[in-house]
Amino acid sequence: MAIVVELQLVSEADEIPPASRFQRWAEAALEGRRDDAELVVRVVDEVESRQLNHDYRGMDKPTNVLSFPFDAPPGVDLDLIGDLVICAPVVQREAQEQGKSAEAHWAHITVHGVLHLLGYDHIEDDQADEMEALERTILAGLHFPDPYATVTES
Repeated sequence: MAIVVELQLVSEADEIPPASRFQRWAEAALEGRRDDAELVVRVVDEVESRQLNHDYRGMDKPTNVLSFPFDAPPGVDLDLIGDLVICAPVVQREAQEQGKSAEAHWAHITVHGVLHLLGYDHIEDDQADEMEALERTILAGLHFPDPYATVTES
């Protein structure tokens, strides 16, 4: 199995996981789904995330992850599945707001994005159920808690 993850760090944020973690999380998401794959994970700040979210989704705000799947033209044999753009400040803020460890949330957002690159979506309820179940299974295999569990304050 050859999974290649290129990490581009263009964020000023602290505490961004190392490339080896993104590699591990992508491999877990791709296991049993793709034997060979290449993807780019670009970690950005809010300005770039907001601009891309506006340009590609019509939403004028930064978001945690954007997925840009790649479909090779006929006759072109590439393992490239696409690019993920992850906004470090949004991921860090969400982890804190949701009472999750930063690493667990980074892992979840990465797995979530990779599944989008593979064609999974959550627009319809049945699609969301399937995608969330996969995320739970993948993250449990990585020893992370259910990302959709409600955190209660004590």
